[in-house]
Amino acid sequence: MQLPLQARRRGLVALMATLFLMYAGFFMVIPLVSVYYVEQLGFAAALVGMALATRQLLQQGFTLVGGVLADRFGVRGLIGVGVLVRALGFVSLAWAMSPALLFLAMVLSAAGGALFEAPSRAAIAALTREEERARFYSLSGVISGLGMTIGPLLGALLLRLNFQAVALGAAACFGLIFVVTLLLPPIRVAAERQPMAYGLSLVRHDPTFLVFTALTMGYWFMWVQLTLSLPLAAGRLSGSTDAVGAVYALNAGMTVLLQYPILRSVERWLRPLPILILGKALMALGLGAVAVAPSLGVLLGCVVIFTLGSILATPVQQSITASLADPRALGSYFGVNALALAFGGALGNLAGGLLSDAARRVGQPALPWLTFALVGLGSAIGLAMLAERLQHQRSTAHLVRVTQSQQPG
Repeated sequence: MQLPLQARRRGLVALMATLFLMYAGFFMVIPLVSVYYVEQLGFAAALVGMALATRQLLQQGFTLVGGVLADRFGVRGLIGVGVLVRALGFVSLAWAMSPALLFLAMVLSAAGGALFEAPSRAAIAALTREEERARFYSLSGVISGLGMTIGPLLGALLLRLNFQAVALGAAACFGLIFVVTLLLPPIRVAAERQPMAYGLSLVRHDPTFLVFTALTMGYWFMWVQLTLSLPLAAGRLSGSTDAVGAVYALNAGMTVLLQYPILRSVERWLRPLPILILGKALMALGLGAVAVAPSLGVLLGCVVIFTLGSILATPVQQSITASLADPRALGSYFGVNALALAFGGALGNLAGGLLSDAARRVGQPALPWLTFALVGLGSAIGLAMLAERLQHQRSTAHLVRVTQSQQPG
């Protein structure tokens, strides 16, 4: 059943509010995990990277379940339960002083995210018309940027008390989201109630979508360095945890101020897929340039390049996902697409920790950054090949239609 305009607007406002709180709460604590556990508690960077990779892999891997459940039962209840479970995970993180407890807190955080992530993304697609969808995904990027700006700054302030205050503050954000979800209308993200495996069957027989999802792994491999490798580099170059807040303030501030106007300008000249390719190439260039960054100032310049790429790539990636998805099962499609973040993000976190430790051992600080750049450029090249194939398919289909229309009778 189609929701009335007023209900759709109320739902979109509530979703934007939850998005802000999700990013603010998440980035209040997660970027400081690597700094706190490595620099203050003396954990190995590889172990912390593995804990973050575990959260990433479990959350995005089981987001597929959240997407399937959203197709079946709707989104409001799943989002509500999910944010409460994540709040519990962050409360646990406040007193996680051993590797086992750290991994437990990450598992709880992942379980909550798996329940609310795909339903939240699919809900935006369900509440928007196709011609306005890209604009709303751009707006969601701006709102996410605001959360990413405020979250780390609040986290840095709370860290002056202790890390426990940071974790509890993040948990409070997700508790507040539960209250906001009560404002959501009953949103359906599937055309009709189908068997649980119906949406997965549609995705399984959609090779274009599966290839796109696989190539998206490179984007997330690079993006997660914002929560592990870049904070560690900023801390080492500056000698202060305050530099972590500077990295996030720059990244998020640029996103808030520039994402919408830059994307609107670039959309006049390029289609979504080439925009995504350009964005990934810039992200790879920004990470690769960190290899020769001698100071915090130069590192921040690298973050500028990286952020310009992210500004282009993030919203069009979501709109491409929505356009390629079958409207009969949006939740399942967004759930499967989250596997790119599951595997790409997990590999990025794991590689970031392992390469950071290896670089210290062998005295080659450029090793992680050149690896990140090569992975990103390889992914961009793969997307360029996919774009060429899709263009060939469209041209062939158009030629067939023209030929058929010219046949007599």
